[in-house]
Amino acid sequence: MPTSPTILALGGAHIDRRGQVSGTYVPAASNPGMMREDVGGVVFNALRSVVKRGVSASLISVRGGDAAADTVASAIDNAGIADLSVVFLDRTTPSYTALIDAEGELIVGLADMALYDLAFPKQIRRAKVREAVGAADAILCDANLPTAALERLVALAGDQPIFAIAVSPAKVVRLTPLLDHLSVLFMNRREAAALVGGELSGEALVDALRRISLNAGVVTAGGAPVLGFDGIGIFEIAPPAPRKIADVTGAGDALTGATVAALLRGLPLRAALREGVAAAMLAIESPQAVPSFTAGNFTQALALVPEAREVA
Repeated sequence: MPTSPTILALGGAHIDRRGQVSGTYVPAASNPGMMREDVGGVVFNALRSVVKRGVSASLISVRGGDAAADTVASAIDNAGIADLSVVFLDRTTPSYTALIDAEGELIVGLADMALYDLAFPKQIRRAKVREAVGAADAILCDANLPTAALERLVALAGDQPIFAIAVSPAKVVRLTPLLDHLSVLFMNRREAAALVGGELSGEALVDALRRISLNAGVVTAGGAPVLGFDGIGIFEIAPPAPRKIADVTGAGDALTGATVAALLRGLPLRAALREGVAAAMLAIESPQAVPSFTAGNFTQALALVPEAREVA
């Protein structure tokens, strides 16, 4: 991999709304709380961490012709990411609304993202996309792309590394026909269960993922150890307890971005994932949608992350 790698990302970049309940969450009732709105999207959030860790990045997404689209475009530019996205003037920009409890855990999420399913299969066939894929050293995508678009992307990428993000249990199955082409798939325990058809853990989960042709993956499970595997073996990294919990939303995206950036710098998955865990901790501790990754605070966070432990 080049000393100054470039990555092309394809997937979600949209409006994120996060409402947090002030006290104890009461189902089926009015709950006092606060709502804030930022620009997010799984692949965009991950790409922010990629850039903060020193990798040049471009993004291809789709958005509508509304005020929200201008907000998304500004956020992409402010993040230092080259924006290759397409605007549909007669459509609404996708959005994701998350409700979280007082401890920062997700209660429910609502994804209004029909434009991704509609637009990506055709967009992926444009000459501009072929050129962008050919110019990149690696590809990052998420399962907001429907399977037809993902299949086309894999064909265009050829031998380039492809890193993928599961997004949700409902969407991760879109990646099933392509698992053997992925360099690493990032997912949580529920998304992994959707892939293998049942709740498994440790070696049993990895064996099941390998049987469906996934060669390397990362499985997160909240504050539990992060499970990783590749051609060398299976390992776990225990995340350190955050010094404070502001919001767990986006921690997995931060983990993905920092891990991918480290992989592109030539680190093996075990070392790269330690950097991802450090980034996730900073994201959890930050009340901001975009956590601050300075050289100092990242080094301090990384020092708290233990070495990977091999799983027999």
